[in-house]
Amino acid sequence: MRRRSGSGSARKGQGEGGSEDRGGAGLLAQLRHPPGGRNARIMLLALAVDRTGSGLWAASSVLYLTFVTHLSPQQIGVLLGVAGVAGIAGSPLAGRLAGRFPVRPLLIGCHLLRLVTLTLVLTCTGFAALLPVIAATYLGDRSAKTLEMLFATRTAGERRAAYQALSRSAANAGYGVGAGLAAIGLALGTTEAYRAMILANALSFVVAALLVRRTREPRDTVTVEVARNEAPGTAPAAPHGTASPRSPWRDRGYLRFVLLDIPMNLDDSVLGVGLPLWLVSSTSAPHALVPAVLVINTVLVVTLQLTISKRAEGPHRVLRTVALYGVLMFACCALLAAATRCGTWTAAVVLLAAAVLVTLAELMRSVSSWELAVLLAPPDARAAYLGVAGMSQSIQKSAGPPLLTGVVMAAGPAGWLVLGTVVAGLAYVQRRTCDQRLRPLAPPSPDRTSAAVPQHRPS
Repeated sequence: MRRRSGSGSARKGQGEGGSEDRGGAGLLAQLRHPPGGRNARIMLLALAVDRTGSGLWAASSVLYLTFVTHLSPQQIGVLLGVAGVAGIAGSPLAGRLAGRFPVRPLLIGCHLLRLVTLTLVLTCTGFAALLPVIAATYLGDRSAKTLEMLFATRTAGERRAAYQALSRSAANAGYGVGAGLAAIGLALGTTEAYRAMILANALSFVVAALLVRRTREPRDTVTVEVARNEAPGTAPAAPHGTASPRSPWRDRGYLRFVLLDIPMNLDDSVLGVGLPLWLVSSTSAPHALVPAVLVINTVLVVTLQLTISKRAEGPHRVLRTVALYGVLMFACCALLAAATRCGTWTAAVVLLAAAVLVTLAELMRSVSSWELAVLLAPPDARAAYLGVAGMSQSIQKSAGPPLLTGVVMAAGPAGWLVLGTVVAGLAYVQRRTCDQRLRPLAPPSPDRTSAAVPQHRPS
């Protein structure tokens, strides 16, 4: 039977020869004709604009709080820590709301919330006033990311992995542009320049909200698999999508996946915190190598994300990426441990190789976390489940840096080896547990058929 995907993509151009046939096309061609059609194209543009503003904020926020609002390092640490906790709460909150209300106006609301709070940052001068404002900004930011994920899942349907690859390419391009613009402002170093960067970030939320307003509300689909060759004498298993919606907080199997996914996001902290600090504090490699690491990461993500995502579509392939993630992270950590015993240029080569490996691990994780979060969730309760799954990234962003600096790096090279071994072991555990949960849902033979039933959401 013909499938219908999120935003009316039962058209042949989407699922039976349109964007499907473009799987081997270049990045620009796929950005013009993404899975999900017009809806997806507008959302990718909105995402790029949003991340351009985020790049400005990421590059300038700490310096703004230091030199313009005159907060102490301790106050900034507390402020960003509280904001991180608020971000953790944003994911399940957005998922719960998306289960009751349309995603499109919720996402517009998140953009407008961040517009208001970031504008208030310009008027707040004290720690007490900035604390709730920055926390609300991070709450809206994390909620927006969860809603974007859900919007993409509904819009791109079964080609969500390809859409996710395009979204990461667009996001990285936006971050790059934002960081480049921030470099100009930071070079000026004036109060007016810092305020202009914050206003530019606020403007990005306005443009993103206007773009989202041009989209149509995506409709979810429930894929019901009918097994024709059940074993004699056994009752057919209930289809995954036919069970009544449950709370993800009572689903131990899904919570186990989310818990394991927290350390599976450590590549982010290794790349952004661990590798640069290890380079400057424990190796003889030149410090100028740090920007090269970020350039390597950006280039590889933009150029390889589509290829890797295409090879990781479907339950069996995505489980292989989980195992490969563990191998890559172990190899990266082993190189970081070995770099301390190398000369200057040998250490530089080893650290660049570690940067390549952690970037490849990031590419694997970005596919597996997204795809498994969707596949493991009951389709008729997917919004709430994806909200809980989104917490893993937020928790890692809060706990990852202190774990690396206070435990792993403090233990020296042995700390990196232990971290690599633990992550590789947890990747194996996650692969096994996810395989056990997905196995009843996988078709044992070609005789299984699928029918997609569109779910009309209340407006």
